[in-house]
Amino acid sequence: MGSAAAIVWGLVVTTLSLLCWGGQLLSFFAPQAAARFGLIEDEDEVDPVFRVDARGEALWDIFTLWSMVVAGVLLVVGQEAWAYFGLVGGGTYLYFAGRGIIVRLTMRRHGLRIGNASSVRVGLIALSVWGAMAAITIAAATITLAE
Repeated sequence: MGSAAAIVWGLVVTTLSLLCWGGQLLSFFAPQAAARFGLIEDEDEVDPVFRVDARGEALWDIFTLWSMVVAGVLLVVGQEAWAYFGLVGGGTYLYFAGRGIIVRLTMRRHGLRIGNASSVRVGLIALSVWGAMAAITIAAATITLAE
C-alpha cells in the first residue's frame, strides 16, 4: 500500500474503530450516557435478554476491539507491524459485525424487542461498515505480508 493510501486508510481505520471501541466502552461503563448519544437503546425499548446480551458484548468488546485501533495508528505512522494487528483486529471486527447482524436479525425474527426500527437500521448499517472495514484491512494486511 502506497504511503498516501496507507495514511488515508489508517485514518479511516483509526476513526471507525475508535468510534466502535469507544462506544462499547461508554455502553458498558455509562449506559445512560450511551443511550443519550444513541449508541444503545433505552432500557424500556428492548427486551431484558437483548439488554443483557448487549452489556455482555460491550464488556467483551472492550477487551478485544482495541487491536484495530492500534492497526490504524501503526498504519498512519508507517510501522510494518500494522499488518499483524490488522489481521487480528480485522478478524475480531469481522466476527463482531457478523455476530451483531445475525443476532439482531434473529432476535427480531423471534419477536424480541431490540429497539425502534430506525435505530436498528442504523445499527445494522454501522455493523456492515465495520465488517467491510475489517475485510478490506484483512486483504490489505495479507497483501502487505506477502510482499
